[in-house]
Amino acid sequence: MAEQRILDIADHLLLIEHELRSQGWWSDQPPSAEALASVVPFAVDSMSFELWLQWIFLPRMKLILEHGQPLPSASGILVMAETVFVDRPEQSRVLRRLLAEFDQVISRSA
Repeated sequence: MAEQRILDIADHLLLIEHELRSQGWWSDQPPSAEALASVVPFAVDSMSFELWLQWIFLPRMKLILEHGQPLPSASGILVMAETVFVDRPEQSRVLRRLLAEFDQVISRSA
């Protein structure tokens, strides 16, 4: 069961990355070291949500999976996505669905 959950999470991370790329929200230029060092939730003080997903969220989740670290027991990433994409509901529809599914997978008991 736990192994399937890890595979589901890994699949969702790849799907989220794919959707960011397909929407043109993927950046080849990393944020500054200062921006990446933000301690504010979702780094809203230093980068867009899309950059946060690419440069902070995805790498951290991949490291957790690769190193067998404990998974978070909950995720509220969809709430942030709905706030950020309120003016782009159709463009962000697939990404928001993927983030909702991620929230569900991460909150499943291991």
